Formats: sequence, C-alpha cells, structure tokens
Amino acid sequence: MKEIFEWNRLFYNNLPANFALEVIFRSTVMFIILLLTLKLAGKRGVKQLSIFETVIIIALGSAAGDPMFYEDVGIVPAAIVFTVIIILYRSVTWLTGKSKKFEEFIEGKTECLINNGKFSIATFKKESLAQDEFFSELRIKSIEHLGQVKHAFIETSGEISVFFYEDDEVKYGLPILPAAFNKKSKIISSDGIHACTFCGHTEEQKSGTAKCEVCKKDEWVPALKTLRIT
Repeated sequence: MKEIFEWNRLFYNNLPANFALEVIFRSTVMFIILLLTLKLAGKRGVKQLSIFETVIIIALGSAAGDPMFYEDVGIVPAAIVFTVIIILYRSVTWLTGKSKKFEEFIEGKTECLINNGKFSIATFKKESLAQDEFFSELRIKSIEHLGQVKHAFIETSGEISVFFYEDDEVKYGLPILPAAFNKKSKIISSDGIHACTFCGHTEEQKSGTAKCEVCKKDEWVPALKTLRIT
C-alpha cells in the first residue's frame, strides 16, 4: 500500500541527519545577527517591544511559517530552530539577570532627553533621535514649549515619558509648535527672552546676533512661558 506522506521528505526533506548540526549553527548565527541589527537600529526602530522581544518574534515567526508553506523545508530542522532559539532565549535571560552591563547592552537603559526644560544633547546624539520626531511626541502630550517640561525620558521600549512643572513653576522655554519654532533666526529682531533652537537654553537677548553660552550655537527663537492646557 502506497504511503500518503513521504515521511522522510516531510520531516527531513531528504537531508542527512548531521544537517541538524548545521541548522543549530545557522540558527545561532542568525539570532546574533538579528540581535545586533536591531540593537543598531535603536529604540525607536522597535518601539513598544524591547529589542530582545523583537528578535524572538522574528526568529520564531520565520521558523514556524516556512515549514507550513514550503515543501523543501523539513519539520525537524524547523523544530531544531525552535529548540535553539528557546535555549538562546533562556541563556540570554539568565545572563541579563546576572550582569547589569549585559542587561543594558541587550535591553538598553532609560535615558534622559530633557532635564529642567533643556535638551540633554549627549543623549540625543547617542539615541539618534530626530528633533522633529521628538517634538511630535511632545505635541501629542499637549506640550507647547520646553519650559513646561521638567524631565523627559526615552524608555527601553522607545516610548517617551514626560514629567511636568507645576503651573507656578513653568519657565521660559523653546517653543515646539511649528508656527512658533519656524520663526528661528540667527538675527534677533527684538529684545527679550530667547531660546537656543539647538539645546533649548533660554536667556535675555538684545537685538542683533549672539551665541548660546551653553552650546555655542547662534540660532534663536522667542521663548514662551504659557501654561500647559490639559
């Protein structure tokens, strides 16, 4: 009686048994490549999921899907991939629990983007976060200028968390609404409190030109001190 399934092809795709070692090696290498690639992509590239979680989803999704559709992918090699990924997952989880430095490398760490109404420039450079993208996140939270923000952090998930000044503590700050921010210029047209468009530092300026005493940039915009509307 003829068999309904070609069992050897179904499970092994007619591959030799020692191909399992190659599958283990391939899975480990691709896991590491995925991990490093997403690490380089940054937190915003994998918003809401940690880098490690994203690697697991991609790896398991591919391993599960290919044997369902492609007859040249055996079930056993796919099962080996699952086993390797789970072992690597357990190993990485164990290492993150044992080493703080390894945990920060894998998951990243919470970074301060705004401190007392001013940009943390070093963090922005490290996170490769675009100013326009960041301003958009703040506007969604009904923020008009940085003087309303006491602290803002980028979490390991890529989310932005914000802590506000009380109304009586709001200070002059860099406007982030497009109409106000686009008034930036190297020529200060009138006396008053102005904000540096690069670092958010505010100071009294007279008409003419000036360099920021913090970052040494020379582009300014009139600062705002309006209260946040909730």
